[in-house]
Amino acid sequence: MRAIIVEDEVLARQELAFLIQAHSSFKIAAEFEDGLDALKYLQTDTVDVIFLDINIPSVDGVLLAHNISRFAVKPYIVFITAYKEHAAEAFEIEAFDYILKPYSETRIKAMLQKLEGAIAAGSRQGEEEPVKLSSGKVNLWKNEKIIVVDTDEIYYASAQEKTTSVITKDEEYSMALSISEFHSRLPQEQFFRCHRSYLVNLSKIKEIIPWFNNTYLLRLRDLDFEVPVSRGKVKEFRQIMRL
Repeated sequence: MRAIIVEDEVLARQELAFLIQAHSSFKIAAEFEDGLDALKYLQTDTVDVIFLDINIPSVDGVLLAHNISRFAVKPYIVFITAYKEHAAEAFEIEAFDYILKPYSETRIKAMLQKLEGAIAAGSRQGEEEPVKLSSGKVNLWKNEKIIVVDTDEIYYASAQEKTTSVITKDEEYSMALSISEFHSRLPQEQFFRCHRSYLVNLSKIKEIIPWFNNTYLLRLRDLDFEVPVSRGKVKEFRQIMRL
């Protein structure tokens, strides 16, 4: 069972990690000081539980929890905070538990036992069995929210400096991955890396336009946009499209 800790106080994070490892079988997959970094991580990685402080930089714990509550696969959330006043809001978004600082080892041990039991019983967010995100869906990021998008809705993606922009008919999203890494998570028979900076959903191609040096432009349905096929990709593209 995988967990992450989102806590900007180093000593508090170290103490919590120690208690989790001492009293449970959870593997701490990652630790974060910043809510935005945690949000980016959760775009590409699934965990069973998030131990989440409320007062953290960039995206506070409550906002992060609201985003997580929209996931197709919802990890458990355990809030860890020095403030009691957020308890009501925490349970409105169905947090599993609410642990106050300074930590009580007895209290954390009891919580971890209850949490392991819930996961073992397959009762994540009230479901009979844990749900896994299907290969036909991806988690994309827009306006500090993670949106679950069906891969069939993606028209093309383009490489940016450190991220990938993902375009659907009506929206533009981002992914905190290189375009190569993002491509590896998509159905390979459906998406073609047509250029160093672009990949395209083959089912969205409306017109193949001959271009200079025997290359092509791919005009996409519903969009006023054309994706290039680089010279090095022409042969592979012709084979796929039987040109």
